Amino acid sequence: MRRAPKASIDPDLRKSWLRRAYPLVKAHRALLLSSLVLSFAGLIVQVQIPDVVRRGIDDAIVARTASLTTYVWWIAGLAVAQGVINFLARLYLLRTAYEIEYDLRNIVYAHLARMPFGFYDRVQSGELMSRSSSDIRAVQMYLSFGPSILVQCTIALVAFVLMLTINVPLAIVAMATMPIIGLLGVGMRKAIHPVSWLIQSRLARLATVVDENIQGVRIVKSFAAEGRQLDALAESADRIRWAYLRDAKIRSRWNPLLDNLPRLGLALVLLVGGIMVIGGHATVGTIVAFNSYVLMLQPPFRMLGMIIMMGQRASASAGRIYEILDTGSEVVDPPSAAPPPPLTGLKTEPDPVDAGLRGDVRFEGVRFAYPNGTPALDGLDLTIEAGETVAVVGATGSGKSTLGRLLARFYDVTGGRVTIAGHDVRSLRLSSLRSQVGIVPDEPFLFSLSIHDNIAYGRPDATRSDVVAAATAAGADEFVVDLPDGYDTVVGERGYTLSGGQRQRIAIARALLLDPPVLVLDDATSAIDVEVEQQIHAGLQTAMRGRTTLIVAHRLSTIALASRVVLVDRGRVVATGTHEDLLATEPRYGRVLAAAPAGLGFSALGEASAAGSSTAPEGLGFSALGEASAAGSSTA
Repeated sequence: MRRAPKASIDPDLRKSWLRRAYPLVKAHRALLLSSLVLSFAGLIVQVQIPDVVRRGIDDAIVARTASLTTYVWWIAGLAVAQGVINFLARLYLLRTAYEIEYDLRNIVYAHLARMPFGFYDRVQSGELMSRSSSDIRAVQMYLSFGPSILVQCTIALVAFVLMLTINVPLAIVAMATMPIIGLLGVGMRKAIHPVSWLIQSRLARLATVVDENIQGVRIVKSFAAEGRQLDALAESADRIRWAYLRDAKIRSRWNPLLDNLPRLGLALVLLVGGIMVIGGHATVGTIVAFNSYVLMLQPPFRMLGMIIMMGQRASASAGRIYEILDTGSEVVDPPSAAPPPPLTGLKTEPDPVDAGLRGDVRFEGVRFAYPNGTPALDGLDLTIEAGETVAVVGATGSGKSTLGRLLARFYDVTGGRVTIAGHDVRSLRLSSLRSQVGIVPDEPFLFSLSIHDNIAYGRPDATRSDVVAAATAAGADEFVVDLPDGYDTVVGERGYTLSGGQRQRIAIARALLLDPPVLVLDDATSAIDVEVEQQIHAGLQTAMRGRTTLIVAHRLSTIALASRVVLVDRGRVVATGTHEDLLATEPRYGRVLAAAPAGLGFSALGEASAAGSSTAPEGLGFSALGEASAAGSSTA
């Protein structure tokens, strides 16, 4: 069971990226604070060891006033205690890191799931993959490990306090280089920030190129374009390499200074401390202890450089993640949305799908243009009565497929409105609306799951008998049972281990299993041969009984499923009627059918009618009508 994130990102754009991420860190403060307290306790134990060594040298070796064994046992005990404390601190820190990463991934994915189709029309999938993986990891690393590194850096303060209690002048000498290190850290942060942003953006571009090559591998190979794609990949990789080289140059210039300045402090301690020992103002044990303290300062200041780079990388990544989270969705649930009440009395016989959106579907003065500006519908008016099956026919780009997308509210209209059973689709909860509008797209997508799970995607609790019944109605059962593992056969990515027609039949079965009151078939049998299509249509005719069905059609056999045909041209309904009426009275209808690709129009259908008309419509030649006339008017 998926656990909801414990917090989210602060939506206030005026705040810094860290302040916006603070609620996420605060939600896991118990684990994080436990880790930080334990880390600090480990440091306290660690800084005691050099002092014990100092006393052991001065008292047990030089003055011989104490037992050396006692100090050895003290050092061993402190080491064991430090090891146990550090183990627990690391354990809690890693748990914090994974919890933050889990929440951040779920926040980003949940937001992506809410975004409408228009968002994905303009954003590259590789960009989203990069921001959902490497960018999230960069932010997680800084939010969890950043505080721990800062605690580790406090060892400098603790060590300085202890050094002051031992020898004030020598303590000041040991810390003399620390202000210089701080100034260098500020300079490094300013230099590395723009490069960090550049690296993350170019990594996203590379992810896009790789994703397109993988998803489009069949097209690439079909056109023997492997060389061009490799060149594109090499170009993206070179751009990343340039950014990484810039990053390496910055690091190579600043890191040696940050690493070696504490060693300069060590040389000063040996010089000044040696003079003080000769003058009787310090002991040998003091120099050894101070030497250990200065060596302790090196890792924290090395980590200081690391946290500066992590911070700049996280800042760049957070900015890219916030770009997604700050992009609002125009397709959202209205504040007062509620599921519509069951509508009854709309059918002549009972049916299991009565308990939902029952009624007519209306497109009232609908205007719509896609996010890139492409116009689709221009004042379209269409009414589909409850239980009616309507086929929508039109030339490419006329707006046919857009009707189904607006009906399921994948996009919102820019003018007019779309209603189901009198409810404006914008007044309904998206989950309620889409659970009752089944869509079979012209390009079916299958997941890398078993056939059973693909069909049952909309109803995960469906039984095997339910799945088989839906598959049978869609004409899929006959080929599924012949597969090695039947319904348990796992299809390849996007279902490419199946033929196009087989994928379409699985997609039809998936929609039928949902048992929706409203069904949209978007050229759903375009990749299926005529013989199999006839079998599917027999099942569909039963499945569509009592449903309000919108069919985007090219084939005459598909049009034959409808009781009414609607002709769409330039985003408007220009004619409506039966197939025979339109073929006899509307020349544009005949031209659309004649212009359909081979296999979609008249030439594919010896079983289709010639509409009972002896006169060929304008734009249809004798060969088209001759092939279409064999079956008479009974199948139209």
